[in-house]
Amino acid sequence: MINAKERTYIPAQLEIKWENLEPLYKELSSRNINSVEELEQWLRDRSELEAALEEDFAWRYIRMTCNTADEDLLQKFQYFATEIEPKIAPYNNELNKKLVDSEFIDQLDHDKYFVYLRSIKKSLELFREENIPVQTEIQLEQQKYQSITGAMSVEIGGKEFTLEQAAAILKDTDRAKRQEAWEKITTRRLQDKKPLNELFDLLMVLRHKVSLNAGFENFRDYMFQALGRFDYTPQDCYDFHAAIETEMVPILREQAHKRKEALDLDALKPWDMDVDITGKPALKPFANGEDLVNKSIQCFNNIDPYLGERLEIMKANGLFDVESRKGKAPGGYNYPLAETGAPFIFMNSANTFRDLTTMVHEGGHAVHTFLTAGLELNDFKHCPSEVAELASMSMELISMDNWDVYFSNEEELKRAKRDQLIDVLKTLPWVAVVDQFQHWLYTNPDHTDAQRTEAWTQIYERFGAGFIDWSEHPEAEENLWQKQLHIFEVPFYYIEYGMAQLGAIAVWKNYKENPEKGLQQYLDALKLGYTKTIKEIYETAGVKFDFSAGYVKDLAEFVKSELEKI
Repeated sequence: MINAKERTYIPAQLEIKWENLEPLYKELSSRNINSVEELEQWLRDRSELEAALEEDFAWRYIRMTCNTADEDLLQKFQYFATEIEPKIAPYNNELNKKLVDSEFIDQLDHDKYFVYLRSIKKSLELFREENIPVQTEIQLEQQKYQSITGAMSVEIGGKEFTLEQAAAILKDTDRAKRQEAWEKITTRRLQDKKPLNELFDLLMVLRHKVSLNAGFENFRDYMFQALGRFDYTPQDCYDFHAAIETEMVPILREQAHKRKEALDLDALKPWDMDVDITGKPALKPFANGEDLVNKSIQCFNNIDPYLGERLEIMKANGLFDVESRKGKAPGGYNYPLAETGAPFIFMNSANTFRDLTTMVHEGGHAVHTFLTAGLELNDFKHCPSEVAELASMSMELISMDNWDVYFSNEEELKRAKRDQLIDVLKTLPWVAVVDQFQHWLYTNPDHTDAQRTEAWTQIYERFGAGFIDWSEHPEAEENLWQKQLHIFEVPFYYIEYGMAQLGAIAVWKNYKENPEKGLQQYLDALKLGYTKTIKEIYETAGVKFDFSAGYVKDLAEFVKSELEKI
């Protein structure tokens, strides 16, 4: 079972209401600190309060996404967003000032607190009282994306499917069935094109307002600071996009040509990209959600017993919701429970191969949550996405040597590995497209819907447009960006997937050369949480934090050579 950290500062049964929280914030604000030891105790007490609040918010979010149709769950989430967070924000700013102004701050261990204090100082720089109500409004508005997309379903053959379930038909060997499923999914998405455009227009206005209030020209420049991107610049991102275009896109063009020939088609249509080119039925790595969880526990256990035990603990404590159903929010996530020290895994399984990779991806995040649970301060566990996604994307690749748990047939195992490596390559151009689109969006805040559509199409086509012939479906191509949850809910969180994908390929390369050492370096890196810089964490994993053209080329060639071996 899970042994949650025992509370020593806040009441054991603290009901999360402002009247119960305010005295704690007042005490932290007014406490006299007379030594570096007392300052560290103050940090631990503040951390304990923050962990309790984070876990409470986590459960509100989890329950709401598990059932977007339940108005009561939505209201409980909104209560925290409107009645708790806005009141905490000014206190947090005061506590940050108290820390930075303390006469004992210079006596804190520099190595231990450097990254943490750097983030605190950046938060102080960015804080504006007038942004509190704007950020509350943003949080409430962006959740509408979940409600709109969670309600989407289609009818095929007299049966209702969620879009995730219907997408499984895109792997069917019958081209007519694939086309029907794709057209119904696309028609359903386009039905909500207008409300999603209107929602995004509002989010654009609010986000731009936040950036202007904080003294920035645009939201892009504000977010680079808010996300703590100390290690790279917008220009580095553009250079990374160019490297992907030069090194990855040609490999994928070659793969697309092979697909077209194997399927004996004049052109690849949007419904031709997921079917297996051997003409064999779609891979079925598990029977249902329970089977997926059980097989994943076994897979992780075969890599290392510690990893399997983590997922076993989660199963025993009901910390999985994996099957797709109507009214459930789209996507998948691993949500850390800050006090419990374990996470909750949410996903929309439709019994496909993609669900297997989602599970091992989120399982990598879950292992990371467990490995950082014992870190002294809650903030030490708040890893930047470049590190968090290294944990998950590396696990996708490391786990491949144990996928015989899901595939007893050797030929199916080879197909799965081949599909996974092609997906790894496909990830990078899509990351470049989504990231470059976001740069354009927020540096052109007054754009119209038509200009947004044109910008999306131009960027997407620069990276191969998925190597699909969109000539008969221009509106579907123009609207693809609305599928990307991150654009609505977590702006600018996407380039990290590209950086972490490169890191993950390098971690996997190390693992293949020396499994024991490679795995240990990976785990040692994850244990650091965010107590070291991104570069230092990557170095601990035995890889480089590098997204130059040369590095992209080296790793692309490695993946290509591994593909050829299968």
